[in-house]
Amino acid sequence: MKTYRTTGTCASAIDYEVVDGVVTQCTFHGGCPGNTAAVARLVIGRRVEEVIALLKGIPCRNGTSCPDQLAQALELDSRQ
Repeated sequence: MKTYRTTGTCASAIDYEVVDGVVTQCTFHGGCPGNTAAVARLVIGRRVEEVIALLKGIPCRNGTSCPDQLAQALELDSRQ
């Protein structure tokens, strides 16, 4: 499990796990509970590239959002 510290969102962090290019776990810390729980459930079982394509660039405040921060975390992780 990895933890990504978010910036510019109500959620303070995102815990996630990727196995063989697929998101297997995802939990947001903070943020709008219904929305972040829904995003977490919807990304589990999807390929990282698909999640990034779906969520990257979604705005909420400060030019980012909780879903966008997850996309950024996955993108950063996939480059390493």
